[in-house]
Parts: sequence; C-alpha cells; structure tokens
Amino acid sequence: NGEFHALHNRCPHAAGTLCMGPVTGTTMPTEHGAREFVYGSEGHILRCAWHGWEFEIETGKCLIDAKVRAKTFKVSVENDDVVVHI
Repeated sequence: NGEFHALHNRCPHAAGTLCMGPVTGTTMPTEHGAREFVYGSEGHILRCAWHGWEFEIETGKCLIDAKVRAKTFKVSVENDDVVVHI
C-alpha cells in the first residue's frame, strides 16, 4: 500500500533476528472454530525465524500474546529518502 514501517531487529521472545523471518499472513478466526481455516492479513505479518512468533508489521503487536510487542519506530519520507526515527 506504499506505507513504510520499521521494527527493531530483535524478537522480544528470545532475541532472534526478525529480518531473517518471512513476511506472510496468518490464519484468521472464524465462526466455525477448528472446523474451518481462513488465511488472511497477507503481507502484514512478520514471523520470527527462530520460534515462529508472529508480529503485525504496522504495530509490532504479537499475535499469540497481547502483552508482547516488537519495538516499532516512526518512519517518514524526506526528499525521496526513507528515514527511520530512532
């Protein structure tokens, strides 16, 4: 969608390097529970390569534990340069 997002390159679970994990989607909840699986959020989830923990790229929110977040940074575009504000 043309937006930029920046996450710290350390998984808050076990300090794995997040950049080694895939950008993917995940299974979504449905009305039918375990009888039905729907894949969604394609391109919005970063999965840690070490243990598979999943994080929303936009917010850093962990999908399996709401108390855990990957650190995020503000990003802007200035004169055609992408700037990460640390």
